[in-house]
Amino acid sequence: MSCLVCAFNEASRIDQILNAVTGHPLISQVIVVDDGSTDATAERVGAYPDVTLISYAPNRGKTYALARGIAAARGEHLMLLDADLAGLSAADIDALAEPVLTGRADVSLSLRRNSLAVYRMMGLDFISGERVMPTALLRTVALAMEALPRWGGEVFINQLIIDHALRVSVVDWPGVRNTPKTRKVGPWQGTLEEINMVGSALKVLSPLGVVRQNIALLKLATGAPAAGVPGPSAASKSPLIPTKVGTHTDFPEGSGPLEGRARFGPQGRF
Repeated sequence: MSCLVCAFNEASRIDQILNAVTGHPLISQVIVVDDGSTDATAERVGAYPDVTLISYAPNRGKTYALARGIAAARGEHLMLLDADLAGLSAADIDALAEPVLTGRADVSLSLRRNSLAVYRMMGLDFISGERVMPTALLRTVALAMEALPRWGGEVFINQLIIDHALRVSVVDWPGVRNTPKTRKVGPWQGTLEEINMVGSALKVLSPLGVVRQNIALLKLATGAPAAGVPGPSAASKSPLIPTKVGTHTDFPEGSGPLEGRARFGPQGRF
């Protein structure tokens, strides 16, 4: 399994993430994409000789960073982690990977301690940055992701999961939280950045699409068929469902949402 961490000005936090994943028995490759940081993020990553560092300038946004990291991933499965997590341990890595690596699910999503209250009530954080999924699913759309808005990656990936009717497992992380932007850069700038993130995501997913994605992902997490996609019993009949080739998972080329603009609404959104 490869592990991908996208980072922007995370020099004071990146060590905790790398200490949890480097040398972990389930992880064969760790990739950090330094998204144009102006602090010592790259230097901190350089202290870990087994970590692959991809660095560039200027800052391009998380979605572009994800695309660059996905293109470099070699593992059959890919774990995505945010760089600003606090409390992450090797046991949390085990918990997130277990449903996918044992075949109980195709995708796992974290539910952090400080996920929004509404997400914890639903039992799903649909914009969680911590996930495990087949690398092949993302590799087919890595170039398309480079053209997405700065913060559209998670909702784009959600749509891939829904279109392929993949089984979802939600993993509770009661000891892990992310660091709010208001704490990183101050209340005013942090709030502005949070608003910009929402606006960027809404360029990919309409407000109605937010509701639809949550309903569809919740159904996939419970084994019920999501609206507009085949249920588990029909999975083997659908051309969008991954097929096994040897020990690897093969996803048909051109099956991602960006391969057909008809999948988007009138404003170019899901």
